[in-house]
Amino acid sequence: MKEKVVLAYSGGLDTTAIIPWLKETYGYEVVCCCINCGQGEELDGLEERAKLSGASKLYIEDITDEFCDDYIVPCVQAGAVYEHKYLLGTAMARPGIAKKLVEIARKENAVAICHGATGKGNDQIRFELGIKALAPDIKIIAPWREWDIKSREEEIDYAEAHNIPLKITRETNYSKDKNLWHLSHEGLDLEDPANEPKYDEILEMGVSPEQAPDVPTYLTLSFEKGVPVALDGQKMSAKEIILKLNELGGANGIGLVDLVENRLVGMKSRGVYETPGGTILYHAHEALETLCLDRETQHYKQQVAIKFAELVYYGQWYTPLRQALTAFVDSTQQTVTGDVKLKLYKGN
Repeated sequence: MKEKVVLAYSGGLDTTAIIPWLKETYGYEVVCCCINCGQGEELDGLEERAKLSGASKLYIEDITDEFCDDYIVPCVQAGAVYEHKYLLGTAMARPGIAKKLVEIARKENAVAICHGATGKGNDQIRFELGIKALAPDIKIIAPWREWDIKSREEEIDYAEAHNIPLKITRETNYSKDKNLWHLSHEGLDLEDPANEPKYDEILEMGVSPEQAPDVPTYLTLSFEKGVPVALDGQKMSAKEIILKLNELGGANGIGLVDLVENRLVGMKSRGVYETPGGTILYHAHEALETLCLDRETQHYKQQVAIKFAELVYYGQWYTPLRQALTAFVDSTQQTVTGDVKLKLYKGN
């Protein structure tokens, strides 16, 4: 009987090409696992593509509620923002994905977990630290650090040689990461920090401030102990609130961030992020804290927020320090209950 590997599968070029590579290189049976963090239509037709590419089965696991309740809300409560701008959209999803991969690996008695993160990004470290924290005995395979493929072109050649169905063409496209909290754009013309982002072409979650309506939108967010519980008086789950705020924020051109950030691996990266609902939620929560926290706690919590954001960005969710900081944040949230009325207008 063949040993099994669980592959974190998105259906994109990287993870599709990895399936035959794993079989050829290691002789493993490949079990694909796609984890739904709210990436929407990207999940269409995945099972057929995974099996045509040589996988024995595909799990599609929906963790959207858990993503919101266990990862996003604690970051909002902490006020965690990386380098003053980035609301951690990609980083916050990684510990939940790692946890689910480990669960599936245990269920399948797999000896290894494989991911398609590149050898120059943050995600390889986030995935691997998460997996190692939860299952130190499971082997981790990172093809981008092992195989001979040097570029997307070579990867497409490899996939075509193995008769693997691809969704993309050879035309260039932005490197994106999408979930229910945000959408990131990197690469192409954005590599040059002198270039203004082509918002009219790239935006998917909303419009630019210039395109937003000339009339403001008002809304009221309710919090209980720092947790968002209602929108305009209507009780909702955190996920429902975020999805509705994405709609309202996106329509009003809110939540566009353009920055050059310091990656964990030691290089700088230019990214354009869309986080419409998240921007509103962070802003509202911070406004409420100005009324509910005493001065000393409020000031000290700002220092904690910086460290908390770094831990999340660096993939250190499952660490004693992150847990300890969460305990501090939780104790500060006991009084953070109330309603916040907001006016959304052209990106503000």
